[in-house]
Amino acid sequence: MVTGVSEKKAIGRRSDYHYFAPISTRWSDNDIYGHVNNVIYYSYFDSVANHFLIHEGDLDIHNGNIIGLVVNSCCSYHKALAYPEKLQGAMRVNRLGNSSVEYGLAIFREGDDEAAAEGHFVHVFVDRHSRKPTPIPDNLRTALQGIL
Repeated sequence: MVTGVSEKKAIGRRSDYHYFAPISTRWSDNDIYGHVNNVIYYSYFDSVANHFLIHEGDLDIHNGNIIGLVVNSCCSYHKALAYPEKLQGAMRVNRLGNSSVEYGLAIFREGDDEAAAEGHFVHVFVDRHSRKPTPIPDNLRTALQGIL
């Protein structure tokens, strides 16, 4: 047995996630190798999470007193994607704290049941001006609990 090497985790399926949003790939998403560049997946994750926060959690990103800062993130890549494929981003809440939340995120090729990429990121909600952690507002907490 090799130490320090983790067991391969099963690839996530659509049924593992509770919120979905369409993602439009762009020509610039592809790299020289002809597939979506690895850093673009983080942009997709960010877009899905913020779509949820704005549309379901009523987060006012422009004028609200509370903002979310990403303090941790990761991504595992399972299948290559390329422009002009149609994609869906998926999200769930893995852990909900007082001022922080860990999202489970995935990217699916339209029609596929297995994720092409999966990861997570942690948002800490802070006061816009002081940048000090602040409790997640009730309306946002309720929305997040709905996909926990």
